Amino acid sequence: MTTLPPERHPESRTVHPPAAEVAGSRPLGVPIHQGHVFAFDDPDALAAAFTDPAGAFLYGRMGNPTVRTLERAVADLEGGAAALAAASGMGAINSVLLALLRSGDHVIAQRSLYGGTMAMLGDLAGRWGVQVTHVGGDSAEEVRQALRPNTRLLYLETISNPMTRVSDLPALTAVAREAGVLSVVDNTFATPLLCRPLDHGADIVVHSATKYLGGHSDVLGGVAVFASAELHAKVWHHASELGASADPFTAWLTLRGMQTLALRVRRHCDNALALATRLAAHPAVAAVHYPGLPQHPDHVLAGRLLDGGHGGMLAFEHAGGRAAGHAFAGAVRLAALAPSLGGVHTLVMHPASTSHRQLDDEQLRAAGIGAGTIRVTVGIEHPDDLWADLDQALAEAG
Repeated sequence: MTTLPPERHPESRTVHPPAAEVAGSRPLGVPIHQGHVFAFDDPDALAAAFTDPAGAFLYGRMGNPTVRTLERAVADLEGGAAALAAASGMGAINSVLLALLRSGDHVIAQRSLYGGTMAMLGDLAGRWGVQVTHVGGDSAEEVRQALRPNTRLLYLETISNPMTRVSDLPALTAVAREAGVLSVVDNTFATPLLCRPLDHGADIVVHSATKYLGGHSDVLGGVAVFASAELHAKVWHHASELGASADPFTAWLTLRGMQTLALRVRRHCDNALALATRLAAHPAVAAVHYPGLPQHPDHVLAGRLLDGGHGGMLAFEHAGGRAAGHAFAGAVRLAALAPSLGGVHTLVMHPASTSHRQLDDEQLRAAGIGAGTIRVTVGIEHPDDLWADLDQALAEAG
């Protein structure tokens, strides 16, 4: 296997994923190994493959050469020991949660999380007796006070969805580590180009590869990266039985998308800052949530934690409330009214009725989401064209 030396920059690492050499050469494009079953000459080697996540390939649900290339590439970018690819971001999240939690365990989770993660934690609480305490994500003392003897996980997002709060990863994970609690960080919105949570004390990093890693709205996948091989093996054994495995074509599409990750992330960040600045000055906008703005509560923290930008997502509050927010979402023309994010297109969505529909009014308020909140996941179009579209939609919404 060919890997770049550690001093090479992420911009180079995304273009040159770890690749297997064949007869003294290697393909520049990662091959797709579509076969799902592998034959052995040695019965002992076959038996060993059932229990070794880094060993010989056995069956597609347990590993595949193309999928493993993706896992190695993302682990390399995040600075992890090993990774596990899944069929979706929720597949990666569920693989981690279900492998590490059992009835009676306690989880400390950030209040402002992706709606699917919130729904899963609610399901674990309601059906399996997993206790969940929600914290703000900015106070080490709040996490310390939330600890219990049965606390097993601290769950955070680098940049929260959709309110763009930035977690104080070094402070919060230090509290968890002192207590023997594992820290899981969803790094989807930051990507390894802006932040590497393992460097700040996290034990596991999860990604929806559907978003920025794939980058072109044509792939559904997820990845979990582990600080230790032992933790990876523990989750791998469960995930193999869960069946949330990534398929080879998904892995190939994600690897292809990752080659331009550094270029895309830079444009996403630049465009988002340009739009956030203009929205903050618009009379129809009550507030803008973007960590690149000085008035954002986590602006100083973001400057320390995020390297090279503040992400490609922003949220803003329409002064007209729910009705005006709904009208705005229907009035965009260049931007698309659609879920997801991280592709080259700019997308607009109303979280209270879509991604966070599972939350009641009290939970929405706790997460900081208002009736008129609009999430904008900024693409790579020309910023002037994007602003012209948002400006006309604001005017039409009244």
